[in-house]
Amino acid sequence: MRAAAEFAYFADTTPIALAHRGGSTYEPNVGRENTVAAFQQAVDMGYRYLETDVHATSDGRLIAFHDDVLDRVTDARGTIADLPWEAVAAARIHGLDAVPLMDELFETFPDARFNIDIKSPGAIEPLVQSIRRHRAIDRVCIGSFSDARLRAVRQALGPDLATSAGPRDVAATRLLPSVLHRLLRSPSQALQIPIQQQVGPVPVTLVTRRLVDAAHRLGKHVHVWTIDDAPEMHRLLDLGVDGIVTDRIDTLRDVLAERGHPLRP
Repeated sequence: MRAAAEFAYFADTTPIALAHRGGSTYEPNVGRENTVAAFQQAVDMGYRYLETDVHATSDGRLIAFHDDVLDRVTDARGTIADLPWEAVAAARIHGLDAVPLMDELFETFPDARFNIDIKSPGAIEPLVQSIRRHRAIDRVCIGSFSDARLRAVRQALGPDLATSAGPRDVAATRLLPSVLHRLLRSPSQALQIPIQQQVGPVPVTLVTRRLVDAAHRLGKHVHVWTIDDAPEMHRLLDLGVDGIVTDRIDTLRDVLAERGHPLRP
């Protein structure tokens, strides 16, 4: 297991600010998630870390898009995996923005780092090829809600790829003190987790000082998603978390400035 500090992706001084889908509830970005315009707003505000998701079209083009269907956020309908790129390219997010290719994001924001969630098995190989094509391995951290997808991308890109913990390892964080054993075996460099996780009818708190301290002893980062409330941001930063993922990119910017960590456009 390699520590986060050995990877260029994690080289910035913590805490890391991650713009979730570009900051989708920041007023200018409402309805425009995962668009070039939304990511540009975040970059102009000083964000260097952009969170996005990837799917592949039926002809293997890799898009930055959260849902597996176009219906919710575009003026088109259909399942992405069943549609060719030509059809997806014609759709408009919020009636305004084209669905971006991951290649376009790598090219448009050459100084940005991307936290990428693999949303479908078909996206694995196009993502591997895109990262290789843009020589972007130092600019990405890959996560997924599928352990199988994470294993596949790790095998394809090797030990220089930074990754976050998969669902089995995240589930283990509920089981302290056995969490240390699970984390030691995990090849991930970051735990990217919500504050709580529902276990049957009971919400279980994942993010505690004990967990943060345990992760740090193992050389791992702890990033918490998706936090939009300023008091909660302050509380988590007081616990020592290394990163916060937010839709309210203005709120996190202001909180970090208050704490002496201003973002620098």
